[in-house]
Amino acid sequence: MKSRSNRSHSPSGRFVLRISPGLHAALRAAAADEGLSLNDYCARKLAAPVGHQASFGEAMPAVERAAELFAEDLIGVVVFGSWAREELADGSDVDLLVVLASEIPLTRELYRRWDEEPLAWGGRPVEPHFVHLPASDEPPGGVWTEVALDGIVLFERGLRLSAHLARVRRLIASGRLVRGLLHGQPYWKEVA
Repeated sequence: MKSRSNRSHSPSGRFVLRISPGLHAALRAAAADEGLSLNDYCARKLAAPVGHQASFGEAMPAVERAAELFAEDLIGVVVFGSWAREELADGSDVDLLVVLASEIPLTRELYRRWDEEPLAWGGRPVEPHFVHLPASDEPPGGVWTEVALDGIVLFERGLRLSAHLARVRRLIASGRLVRGLLHGQPYWKEVA
């Protein structure tokens, strides 16, 4: 019987990663937005100090689902609400902001497509909220303000989504955007 060689193999630095075509397309578009090759983009994301998907266990299927449905038209995915605030109660769902290219009409059909294969995160249903990224001069709506406060960006193409959330946080910090309550429900308004 021949014995195996105890040769030490040095890693080649190459590997194959199998991902859905939609996620591949979304990553390829994100790389192009940053002027990087797909390989360089993925290497930078993997080397980043915070590995978003790995940190949140079941986040990756949510990102993959959004990428599967929208590919290059996916701008970003953000988890927000009670899950992000660590305030889950019995019956809470997981709110997911799915930011789409402005060319995609925001219709009930998007929700029907998502619901064809319902997604759970930690045993809780994932509820998507489909939106477009607002123009930089557009006042932020209530959902954007809530997402800016407690949202966790799971995926984005370029940095437009993070930049928008930072702009909303600056408006809040400067006192130009304030929260009020009406009939027990929070709302946001700009102050001159």
